[in-house]
Amino acid sequence: MEVVTMLEFRKNPEAVIRKTMQGKRLILTYRGKPVMRLEPVQNDKPDKSDPFYNLATLAGSGGKSLTNKEMDQLIYE
Repeated sequence: MEVVTMLEFRKNPEAVIRKTMQGKRLILTYRGKPVMRLEPVQNDKPDKSDPFYNLATLAGSGGKSLTNKEMDQLIYE
């Protein structure tokens, strides 16, 4: 995966965006450390099976509030 520094991104954000629009996945670094992945959006509609869109169902009935840790476990586990 190609690496883009924060400085490169700030100097020419359009070039970075064009790369992702061409299908390339990039790693953005900040002070030499990877901090985020930039990747193209595969489709314009969310995948209904994505746990993020089902948090209310995953939390169960009764309006139970989830902690951030619980949400992360449900989404990323």
